[in-house]
Amino acid sequence: MSGHHLSSTLSRFRVVHKLRWVAAMALATALAGAAAAEELVFLTWAEYIAPKLIGEFERESGATLKIVVYELDEARDSLLVTHGAAAYDVIILGGSSIAGYARSGWLEPIAKTEMPNLRHLKRSWVEAYDQSEAYGVPYFWGTLGIAYRSDLVEEPFHSWAQLLQPAEYLRGRISMMGAGRDLYSPALKLLGESVNITDRKVILAAEALLQAQKPFVKTYIYLSMTPESVLVTGAVWASLAYNGGAMALREFEPAIRYVVPDEGANLWGDYIAISSQSRKKQLAAQFIDFLNRPEVAARNALFVKYASPNRAAEALLPEEFLQDPAIYPSESVLQRSELYHPLPARVYKTLNASMIRLLH
Repeated sequence: MSGHHLSSTLSRFRVVHKLRWVAAMALATALAGAAAAEELVFLTWAEYIAPKLIGEFERESGATLKIVVYELDEARDSLLVTHGAAAYDVIILGGSSIAGYARSGWLEPIAKTEMPNLRHLKRSWVEAYDQSEAYGVPYFWGTLGIAYRSDLVEEPFHSWAQLLQPAEYLRGRISMMGAGRDLYSPALKLLGESVNITDRKVILAAEALLQAQKPFVKTYIYLSMTPESVLVTGAVWASLAYNGGAMALREFEPAIRYVVPDEGANLWGDYIAISSQSRKKQLAAQFIDFLNRPEVAARNALFVKYASPNRAAEALLPEEFLQDPAIYPSESVLQRSELYHPLPARVYKTLNASMIRLLH
């Protein structure tokens, strides 16, 4: 074979080899992109979805559900500011935050035609908050109250005064939360005020109550949902708590009780939303629709111990679950409880400055 032909053959070989390498790399890149597209990132509270449902959705969709947990609303906000809405696909947030998130451009409008199971949701929760119908899907609802050890306290709790102005034997035996509005709403209710108060003097009066309570508080970290929780071990005898958290801990310690105090409390609704910058909006919609299948929603409610906004799911829940006043509060409790509404920026500034003084 002549040198010219050999050179030409080698050149063609190199070209073909290079084309095959480029094609292989393109295929590998495409496969990697497809694999990445199959991961759905869910930003949520801890222990806020039944673990078995995660596996079921993954098998059904072929996707991987990555759970990213936050502990406080402020931490969730910080994650979105730091990493951007593109870092998350599906987000759990309180109803009072929806309008602000929508204005920030973080939320995608809900495409109801892609989620037929939304027809099972109660209208009262669909439209409970500003912009909740447009940008959120009701997930769970409940109350903020007092969880306590009936075997350790001297009398049953029924008033915020017992938590905020406690008897001497409770010194160092109380747990609170480090979140602004949830921390302040009991004090506001004890003062006979609304949880949506905007008067700076009233907020400072609430701070004074919390400052006086401080020597009795063991921790401002919310209760863990494990057998090592301070309420289960007895390190804490009374705590500010969400109703579902108290019910979950009751499985480890039957003496745990939950009450919405006489003065009333915060009635809350959590919503599931789609990030405006998600690249997997169709998969996100599939996930939300999956969670709203009646059978799936019922199983999820039984796991998290919260009331479901899904009518069809309620029809599948056990009667003892539906009749438990700690999970489904009575009409009188609902009447003396309030939803949070967005507050003016100046009020949030007052709350944040007050909380810094209190916790530091």
